[in-house]
Amino acid sequence: MSLKNEELQKFLEAKSQELGFSHFGASPLTRPLSFEIYQSWLNEGLHGKMEYLATHAPIKEKPQTKWPKAHSALVFAVPYFPHPMPAEGFPLKQARVSLYAQGYDYHLWFKMKMQTLCDELKSLWPDEEFVPMTDSSPVLERDLAYRAGLGWVGKNTCVIHPKKGSLFFIGEIYSSLAFKAETIPVHDFCGTCTRCIDICPTQAITEERKLDARKCISYLTIESRELPPEDLREKIGDWFFGCDLCQTVCPWNQKAFKNQLSIELVQNKSADEATALEEELRWILTSSSKGLEKSLAGTPLSRAGGFGLKRNALIVVANRGMLALRTEVEALVDHPKLGELAQWALGRLTMASLQN
Repeated sequence: MSLKNEELQKFLEAKSQELGFSHFGASPLTRPLSFEIYQSWLNEGLHGKMEYLATHAPIKEKPQTKWPKAHSALVFAVPYFPHPMPAEGFPLKQARVSLYAQGYDYHLWFKMKMQTLCDELKSLWPDEEFVPMTDSSPVLERDLAYRAGLGWVGKNTCVIHPKKGSLFFIGEIYSSLAFKAETIPVHDFCGTCTRCIDICPTQAITEERKLDARKCISYLTIESRELPPEDLREKIGDWFFGCDLCQTVCPWNQKAFKNQLSIELVQNKSADEATALEEELRWILTSSSKGLEKSLAGTPLSRAGGFGLKRNALIVVANRGMLALRTEVEALVDHPKLGELAQWALGRLTMASLQN
């Protein structure tokens, strides 16, 4: 069976609504428009220790090296605020966690949704190939999203849509079909605004559309397997996992979500909330790594591993001056990997006690 381009559009519109996608588009799988910029970014070492980004660069430049029959990409967006797949019994209610991570891991459920769509497309074109993927695959997805008309790439390096903001995941279906796509790129509406650059606590956005991952709070609390440099620890503030500031401060998100988004450098909490946060971080600091990973399985937080979660907890405890957790911090002073950070945190707590 085959469909005309107009019929395919209607089919995808119906399926997108059914599957919870906010918008979609199509792009030919030609060489990415931004590949030279990406390669230069890698050459400068701004990707930190994420070596897989460099390893995957040849596939991102020419997807056909991995998928020989791929001619086109269908690109889909699904909003993550409010989170479409909240994790039942999520144990962290007060720890400051990036909006995308406040639910089940999108690599699992988003890809399953696209696999469902692939199966239906396969039933229409049984001789063609359809491969679903998310950002865990070697895809230069922001380039594809721009070419497919999902938004422009903002100064914070995120894809922004004038009506939908930027709080959405991007996923792709690579296909052997040559979809007809007459897409007009979304106009860049960043203008002279620099709010995303100005608010970044670590100055990770070194210039418009250029991010030094080594300074980014999301990298430091999620991807990194090391202790952050001492000069950046205080700047991480109370972020336990990830950071949203360069997105939540964006006027297009403030407009789309009607001022529901926090831009506090450190969150204000009531007495009850502060007590609940203490209990959450105490649980993190005193649990085994295996226990933490089991409790957080299926959520993005498991990516940091037990070491990363304890590291992040120590930084939050120090930066919020949480004196009630001094005993838990002291217990980690002799830890082979966390000892130096625990000692630093104790110093910060001592300073906080003198100020009280």
